Amino acid sequence: MAFDLDTVQRSLKRDSLCGWLLTDINHRDLMAYRLLGIPLSLTSRRWFYFIPEDGVPVKLVSRVEPTRLDALPGERRLYLSWEQLHAQLKSLLGGMKRVAMQYSPMNHLPAVSIVDAGTVELLRSFGVEIVSSANLVQEFEAVMDDNALESHREAARAVQDVRAGAFRRIRQFLNRGESLNEYQLQQWISRKLARRGLTTSGESPIVAVNEHAASPHYQPGPEGSSTFHEGDLVLIEIWAKLDEPGSVFYDTSWCGYVGEEPPKAYMERFSVIVSARKAALDMIRDRFASDEPVFGYEVDDVCRRVVAEAGYGEAFVHRTGHSIGEDVHGYGVHMDNLETRDDRQLLPGICFSIEPGIYLPGEMGMRTEINVYIKKDREIVVEGEEQEQLVPI
Repeated sequence: MAFDLDTVQRSLKRDSLCGWLLTDINHRDLMAYRLLGIPLSLTSRRWFYFIPEDGVPVKLVSRVEPTRLDALPGERRLYLSWEQLHAQLKSLLGGMKRVAMQYSPMNHLPAVSIVDAGTVELLRSFGVEIVSSANLVQEFEAVMDDNALESHREAARAVQDVRAGAFRRIRQFLNRGESLNEYQLQQWISRKLARRGLTTSGESPIVAVNEHAASPHYQPGPEGSSTFHEGDLVLIEIWAKLDEPGSVFYDTSWCGYVGEEPPKAYMERFSVIVSARKAALDMIRDRFASDEPVFGYEVDDVCRRVVAEAGYGEAFVHRTGHSIGEDVHGYGVHMDNLETRDDRQLLPGICFSIEPGIYLPGEMGMRTEINVYIKKDREIVVEGEEQEQLVPI
């Protein structure tokens, strides 16, 4: 969502906040630039942008970089020495009760826990209560507009085409009696994505066979990659977005079996994670249909319970899902009560993954992943294809 002062101030009043203070030096808080709609440029001195619940924002910038926030509305104030900076901040915030910052108590939500401890200590010394901006960040960073949604859907179509082609490529090589390994297929996927005008922001797809798939973020390399054979279990995860400003990622994980009939154990385990995925989605739909709130940790609980009741609770080693935005792991609510307890509420306009998995070290791993979008009218939709059973390769 583009920065709009009136909208932000309405949200501050709703949440009983005196204001929202954004700050950066050396591009530590890249999210702040997106939230404010300002370009990255030389930022070797601290800047502060304060949005009050009422009135005109204040731009506090160094005399060394006085134009740094000129693109934003508000009154400009200057500092040079550190004493002047402290005095300006005290004057700006003194007497205010609650101010939001990119901070999370006890580092509870790492994605928005960006402001350094020293800055928080300084502002507290002025009598200001610093509270987390996590809900504001979700509202103004993770809620997608129509252009962002269409970019996500276009990426979904291309990624699913490439994913299907990757499974076909395994069979083509085997039928010709030629060797193909994880790394070679990963590099082929990367080239295909680039030719479709997609970017992975410098990261590489996951291609994992058998025991390698038991490591959720396994990355094949030129050395040590497994060659595909009949009877292999294959996990492929691809995340990519259009190589255009403002585009949103699509992120999917699929599993296949090299052969016609997977072992019964593989089919049973995959059925478990599909059931867990569906249980989480059904719960979200039921809550929204009943106009009841739903929180990230609750989605994780529902999904994880299905896997645990099937006897694989200890093998589900990551959160159920993550926010998806201009970064593949976005800044909205995560479906998580394992790695963190994300108590943010799911909102219309956000996109996130649901991706339960089972990982058995030394044997195998599998994951199924969908991207969920909550429409402005509160309808819950899945963007892209949903895998129901292991792909026969």
